[in-house]
Amino acid sequence: MSRCFDEAHKTYESGDGARAKELSNQGKEHQRRMEQLNAEACDWIFAKNNEDSKPGEVDLHGLYVKEAISRTDQAIERAKSRGDREIHLIVGKGLHSPGGAAKLKPAIEDLMRKHRLVAELDPHNSGVLIVEIGPDGGRGVDPEEVVRRLERNDEACVIM
Repeated sequence: MSRCFDEAHKTYESGDGARAKELSNQGKEHQRRMEQLNAEACDWIFAKNNEDSKPGEVDLHGLYVKEAISRTDQAIERAKSRGDREIHLIVGKGLHSPGGAAKLKPAIEDLMRKHRLVAELDPHNSGVLIVEIGPDGGRGVDPEEVVRRLERNDEACVIM
C-alpha cells in the first residue's frame, strides 16, 4: 500500500500524472482491502474471546484501542436496553503490550468519563473494569460543570 503511494508521488513529480493516478488508486484499493481484513480479524477475535463469556461480561483482549472503544459502546447500549445495572469489561493488565503498559484500560476509563459512568477495578482482578450503568450508575453533572453553571450570571441555579 505505502509503496504504491510512494511510487505515485514520485511518478507525479516526474510529470506522469496518469500513471501516478493509477498507482494512487492501487494504493487506495490496498488500503480498502487492509481495512476490510482488519475488520474481519476484529470480528473473529472478539467473537472467539467472548464465546464463553457470561452475560454482562465483555472481553476486549486482542483489539486495537479504537476497536475496543467501539465494542464497549455497543456493549453498554445492549446492557442498557436489557436493563443491566453493570457490565464487566475485560481490558487486561497490559502485560503483553509493548513496555508492559496497558492501552485499553486508560482508553476505556476515558470513555466512561465521557459517558459519565462509574468504572471501578474489579477487586479480584485488576484487568477487569466494572462499569455501573443502572439508574444510579451515571454521575449526572460533574463538579466542574456545577461550578461553571454557578459562575454564570445569566442563569438561575437552584441547589437542592
